[in-house]
Amino acid sequence: MLQEYILTPPVAFIILFVVMLGAASLFSFFAYTRHRNLIDAQKAYACGEEFVDHLIQPDYSQFFPFAFFFTILHIVALVIATVPTETTETFVMAMTYILGAVIGLLILLRK
Repeated sequence: MLQEYILTPPVAFIILFVVMLGAASLFSFFAYTRHRNLIDAQKAYACGEEFVDHLIQPDYSQFFPFAFFFTILHIVALVIATVPTETTETFVMAMTYILGAVIGLLILLRK
């Protein structure tokens, strides 16, 4: 009877949470971070250089087309790999999906 209650998800979560909390506090004694300067620990790390907030402006204009291209091709590969080819309707659906992906990629890659 007790085993049924221990294996329920909320009780198991609480037990594992307490065990992990105890393990984290036990291993914190072995951590090297106790002797670190706390003022330097709160500063941002920028490869040994001074970190200036107003100069960092990342440009994602080249990233988004690549990310969409990657997503479209992988979704097309997933759908085509899982479509059964026994019937004509599913084959037509797969070909329509490929055609839509090709049109989407042409729109994405136009200059």
